[in-house]
Amino acid sequence: MNINQTFEKLQEIRLHGFLQAYRQLYETGKASQFNVDELIAHLVDAEYDDRYNRKLARLLKAAGLKQQASFEQIDFTAARGIDKTLLLRLQTCDWIHKSRDLLITGSTGVGKSFIACALGHLACTLHIKVMYTTTNKLIDKLRYAKADGSYRKEIIKIQKQELLILDDFGLKALDEQARTFLLEIIDDRHGLRSTIITSQIPVNQWYDIIGEPTIADAIMDRIVHGSYRLKLEGESMRKMRNED
Repeated sequence: MNINQTFEKLQEIRLHGFLQAYRQLYETGKASQFNVDELIAHLVDAEYDDRYNRKLARLLKAAGLKQQASFEQIDFTAARGIDKTLLLRLQTCDWIHKSRDLLITGSTGVGKSFIACALGHLACTLHIKVMYTTTNKLIDKLRYAKADGSYRKEIIKIQKQELLILDDFGLKALDEQARTFLLEIIDDRHGLRSTIITSQIPVNQWYDIIGEPTIADAIMDRIVHGSYRLKLEGESMRKMRNED
């Protein structure tokens, strides 16, 4: 069997990383620099890295994160009242495995969405399924789904996400249908999946945003107790960057 037939078989069985690394070693004549064990280890590592990167790319695409943010890019030096100790604990993503929630509040531009997306990106690197959406967009999408009969399908899709990021909660008060949607989502995820909620509105004012007291109590009871809190302060990061 010649080398091209080997390449074709590797392509056919979809060992793309293995094939690329093997072809590169063959074409550069560097394969002879390895003993058999080293060569096999090198090619297996190449295949593993290729599969990891492909899966990460799929997870990031599915997550639809608003910003390309990484945990390493979080600015701890700005005066925003960031609890660095808490963020370093969140970095392990153990809280997601334990189905805990995270509430991030603060005024416009202080970095709520950036931190949420950075944690979402970090989760994707650990092969955790993530979904990002603004609260208003999700509610609008569920309204359409309710009208065209695809509501249950959308709810199941949300249920399956190991981390749901609800950005910009509270930009407008919820009506009866929106409250029902939110309660179903939160109830389905409570104790089973993790949710990040970001908001310009302090948590103690969310009752007023949700509206109807009975539903507000049910929602708040599920998302407040046992959740992590990150309250950001200070001026807009965008304003500070423009001034620099």
